[in-house]
Amino acid sequence: MAQEEIKVYGYRWIMLSAYMLIVAVNQMLWITFAPITSEATTYYHASDLQIGMLSMCFMIVFIVVSIPASWIIDKYGMRVGVGTGAILTGIFGLLRGFAGTNYTILLIAQIGIAIGQPFLVNAITKLAARWFPIEERATASGLGTLAMYVGVLAGMIVTPYLVLGHGIAPTLYFFGIISIVSAVAFLIFVKERPPTPPCLAGQDERALVFDGFMHTLRTRDFRWLMLIFFIGLGVFNAVTTWIENILGPRGFSAAQAGMTGGLMIAGGILGALVIPLLSDHYKKRTPFIIIAIAGATIGLAGITFTHSYAVLLLSGACMGFFLLSSGPIGFQYAAEITYPASEGTSNGLLFMVGQISGIAMIFAMDIFKSTADGSMTNPLIILITGLILCFILSFKLRESRLLRE
Repeated sequence: MAQEEIKVYGYRWIMLSAYMLIVAVNQMLWITFAPITSEATTYYHASDLQIGMLSMCFMIVFIVVSIPASWIIDKYGMRVGVGTGAILTGIFGLLRGFAGTNYTILLIAQIGIAIGQPFLVNAITKLAARWFPIEERATASGLGTLAMYVGVLAGMIVTPYLVLGHGIAPTLYFFGIISIVSAVAFLIFVKERPPTPPCLAGQDERALVFDGFMHTLRTRDFRWLMLIFFIGLGVFNAVTTWIENILGPRGFSAAQAGMTGGLMIAGGILGALVIPLLSDHYKKRTPFIIIAIAGATIGLAGITFTHSYAVLLLSGACMGFFLLSSGPIGFQYAAEITYPASEGTSNGLLFMVGQISGIAMIFAMDIFKSTADGSMTNPLIILITGLILCFILSFKLRESRLLRE
């Protein structure tokens, strides 16, 4: 009878769509310079490291801003929290178009966009909890996470073609117009919450920010999940960063490495659609986390050892499908097991540990690669071992009590 009293609103899909658009644009702005490094070094008279910093600054800024952003989202809500991220993305996305060949202005603009990132991505499960019933929340989180992958893939594919046809400056103007339009669209359509909560009475209550933070860290299953995210997200960031260097010593070309990286993202997009839907359908979280880690481990093993291009492509798609699909399920699972802590708190902590490990693993892989031929097989074996550890730890996770209820 209690279930019949729960009312959901069709506007939740408009909210989710507006959110997905601004998140995708933010991620597209992040990855802009990764596929055009050589052109950018010439245009801005900068080194490869300086151009790499335009992307790397997002990881660094996230570590600093993540917890304050989660606090603002929890304290002041979606309109202020996510709205801040949208405004920063729009303004600084447009500023890049006016930077000309001035690298300093460009870097300032990238940092501004990077500050906006945690205000956006840390709110994925907050939006799902505010607007969606619990049996749809993994799906909503999956679609929100999917927007991140779509933005990255669009930036990787679209940017080189635009730069080749029109140049860097017009490309950045075009992206700037998209960013400001997306920000305005979000601010127009955003609503703080539906007229009635999409859950049973009392389940929409949340702990105070500091109390929720301490409760989250004291939760046994969340601590295990945080360790799993520390390894898993770090592995993904490191492998995607060094994909060309990983494959080059085995005779694969830059184009083949790029195709493998693209298939990883494409596989992740498909996985973020399929796996969360199954998780909601069967009302289970932990079995799908276990399956995702197992599949990602197999995919990484293929990337590490194969000399066959066909197997390489299959391995890249496999790793992306399983590893990236585990993200939205993990975020939703964290929100459920740490209730009544706010969703932004658990979301932000998981993203933050992933950024910390990503930076550490990126530098570690470069340090420990073979000095003879540049092979990264030994560091990759360590990453595979880390995923195997994640697989073992995932059996310690207990099913979500909130979902069972």
